[in-house]
Amino acid sequence: MNSTSLLVLTPAKVNLILRVLERRPDGFHAIWSLMHTVGLNDELTLTMKPAAASRIALRCDHAALAVDHTNLVYRAAQLVLARVDHAMDLSISLTKRIPMGAGLGGGSSDAAATILGLTRLLGLEWSVAQMAEVGQQLGSDVPFFFVAPAACVTGRGEQVRPVQVTGSRWIVLVNPGFPVETKWAYQQLAATRRGVRPLSEAVQQLSHRAALDWSEVIPLVENDFETPVFAQHPVLAQLKSQLLSLGAEVALLSGSGATMFGVFRDEAAAQQAALVCGRNPNMKAYAVPAAGAPSMTVI
Repeated sequence: MNSTSLLVLTPAKVNLILRVLERRPDGFHAIWSLMHTVGLNDELTLTMKPAAASRIALRCDHAALAVDHTNLVYRAAQLVLARVDHAMDLSISLTKRIPMGAGLGGGSSDAAATILGLTRLLGLEWSVAQMAEVGQQLGSDVPFFFVAPAACVTGRGEQVRPVQVTGSRWIVLVNPGFPVETKWAYQQLAATRRGVRPLSEAVQQLSHRAALDWSEVIPLVENDFETPVFAQHPVLAQLKSQLLSLGAEVALLSGSGATMFGVFRDEAAAQQAALVCGRNPNMKAYAVPAAGAPSMTVI
């Protein structure tokens, strides 16, 4: 067998709804989230060739990202290769465009893409459920990317039900240039809120819907992390106000932060908003479509 390569585009995601519910017996919080991919992608190239013993070599164009066994891509490759019975030399090249520690699921998306890409290269014919089971070992957001572009996500992230969001919107992502650590955000949320607010009836009804229109989703957007994260980082609350003033229908924190996003009806308004927000030298702004393509694209 000669060397074989493929390229996978790995999308970012936003949380249109993110409710943090009761703590589970395993110590994790239950969540209820409506996630949607957006058109900002990392690129992952996997090259495989025969070898006497299995080896993984990971390269990345972002110097701050470790390329050893602590990296989710590396770990995903290890998990897949542990389940096959022949040795190979695997080279992985990761091009980062999704900001890190940003609430956009970049690391989880890259891990999911690694699993998907290797199953294609190896001809494993794994089901979505089999890939998600491996992905769940790496992070709560990983299973989502196997069923995206949109899904209701519950449990600790392992229960993923695809949903179609109809209509079109543009998303402006504004990253402030600093990360928010997820564990810290959960600690702050637990320390500052008086109790768990139950899911609204409107959100509960979404759990049973196969399709939603953007006009139905927009009135329901919310993120439980906004209050504690904004208290520590007031600039994010200012970004929310700025996005709304620039014409966003809604603006919200994604995940535990630190990226803010606004939902816009048309590309021109989104591009203008990104241009204005990006004038701050500390921030990166992107105007991208709410993705309607499959979550990961193999080229």
